[in-house]
Amino acid sequence: MNRTRSTPYRVEADNEASAILKVFERKAEPTDDGPQYIEIANDLGLPADDYRDLAEELAKLGIDADDVIPSIRDIVQLDT
Repeated sequence: MNRTRSTPYRVEADNEASAILKVFERKAEPTDDGPQYIEIANDLGLPADDYRDLAEELAKLGIDADDVIPSIRDIVQLDT
């Protein structure tokens, strides 16, 4: 079984694409003290077909997301 580490982050951004960019640029804050181990998903990210608007916004920011939004497993918007 393949395993990898996963770390949840807290990010303040105007939209999901900007939040992902902040994580990639290391401008996000981890929400706990260390990584958790999880199974690797075969698609290695969110399927771009299911999140087409987000994939297009990421493309505008220079992130290739034609098939898969890389390294992102889930996005949760929290009420402030």
